[in-house]
This record gives sequence, C-alpha cells and structure tokens, in this order.
Amino acid sequence: MIDLNDYYYFVHVVEKRGFTSAAKALNMPKSRLSRHVSKLEERLDIKLIQRTSRQFNVTETGQVFYRHARTLLDEMEAAEAAIESRKTSLSGRVAISCSIGVAHFAIKDLLVKFLKEHPKVELIQQVTNQNVDLVSKGIDMAIRGHTEALPDSSIIQRSLSTFSWYLFASSAYLEKAGTPQTPYDLFKRQSLKVGWQPTAGHWTLQNREGVKTTVPFSPQLCSDDMGTLKEAAIEGMGIVSLPAYTCRKEIENGLLKRILPDWFSGKAQLSLLTPSRRAQSPAAKALSEYLVNSVHAKTRDE
Repeated sequence: MIDLNDYYYFVHVVEKRGFTSAAKALNMPKSRLSRHVSKLEERLDIKLIQRTSRQFNVTETGQVFYRHARTLLDEMEAAEAAIESRKTSLSGRVAISCSIGVAHFAIKDLLVKFLKEHPKVELIQQVTNQNVDLVSKGIDMAIRGHTEALPDSSIIQRSLSTFSWYLFASSAYLEKAGTPQTPYDLFKRQSLKVGWQPTAGHWTLQNREGVKTTVPFSPQLCSDDMGTLKEAAIEGMGIVSLPAYTCRKEIENGLLKRILPDWFSGKAQLSLLTPSRRAQSPAAKALSEYLVNSVHAKTRDE
C-alpha cells in the first residue's frame, strides 16, 4: 500500500540535503524520518539514497523518483490551494527573503500595508545580502537586486523594477571640499562604499550620451547596510553611490545633494524569484502579485 507520508519525508530529505537538516525542519526524530525512507526503499526494492556517516548522495534512480514524488506533492498542494482560494479571506504563512537595502527602502511599508489588508496572513521575512536556496530553506519568494541577467535556473523570475544609482554627498561636505564639476574631480575625495570588504573600489560613471569613465577610490567606510552609508554621507563623511530611490527623501529635505547630475553610477534591477512549483499558496500568490504591482512605484527614478 502506498503511504504518501513516505513520499513527503523522502522529498524533504532530498531537498534539505540530509536527514539531520530535514528532521530539524520537520521537527521530528531523525530515526523516525530514516525509517520512513527505508520503508519506501524496501517497498520499491531499490536504493534511493546512499548514506554513510560522512556522505549523503541521492542515487540516479532516487533522482528520477524524487521528480515524480515532487510532482505528486505539488498536485496535492494545488488541490488544497484550490480550496483555499475559494475562501473569502487569505490566510497562511508566507516566507520572503530580501537584502538589507530592499527591506529598509523598497518594501518595508508595502509589507505592512499588505498585512493590514490581509490580517490572517503570517509573514516571515528573512533579511540577508546572501543568496538563499529557496527550496532547501522553505522560502516562498525572494527579491534580489542585480546588474546583470540572473542565470537560467528552475527558479521563476519576474521583473519588479529598473533603477539608477547616483553619487550623493551632503552640503557640508561639498562646502568643505568643493562640488565636483567633472568625474576627474572625484580623485582623492573622501568616499563610502557599498559592501563590507575593506578594499579599494571604483565608480563606473556614464552620462546621457553613453560616455563611460572609471574613477578609483579608497573608501573610509565599507558597509553592507545602505542606511549606515547614507547616514555617514549626511554627516559629511564623503561621497557615496546609492540607488536613487534610497535617497529620495534626503534630496527633498536638503540633507543630501546629487553630484555630477549629468552622470549616473550604475543601473540595476530588482527581480522577484519563486520556486518553479506548480502550486503556490493563495497568500503567497497574492503577495507576489502585490509586489509586482507596487515595487516599481517605490523604486523608479524620478
């Protein structure tokens, strides 16, 4: 007799890449999880997973079985999702991953608004500048910024926004050091750098005519947190390159000024990534559509 629990547990072991991590995610004893997979292998009379104290490998047959088992579970999730979609209100848990900058500047108020409109939804937000394996971590969606096309994969990609990076500094700094009139005036200026690695950087600038130039700099402050860099720029610690939308309020109230207004220091995109499963919960689907329809207005260039 087919036990769908065996399929469920086997898929989790494969996607979590081991019994220990799968047991932890499922909040169950590792021994019980192993028994389910062993029972499945006995019924099929074939080895699906090669496991030793040091190694974990899914056999070729196990990979084939995993794809069919994953499809079966997706169909089951779709069946439940179809019922959920008939309810009048959204509910359930949605997990989203994004960078620190996106969390602070692009979607903070959007997530709050979404939850106010759907009070039965439980939102789990992971904030990290590292790329995350959505399947193994159980993440429903991720927002990632990138300057080049993301590699083709089984992950579904949807464009959220395209925006420019500009150079910013405070009035106090510009009064002290002078306002740059050309990219060459940036040499030996105090600078701030996105990214925590304490290495020299460079700005690649491009004007409206498509002319490009590169200016090296040695940053006094390096940080993964754009908010920290923006605050340092406001305090007169130097010039910083940031996405235009992150400094919109500071430009309006005079705390920062855009320098070299005929040049931009980069173009980037925000994309929404979701695992390529057939079924997506109604709550996750609603949040995806909401972000696709809302993020562009928050991040577009003025």
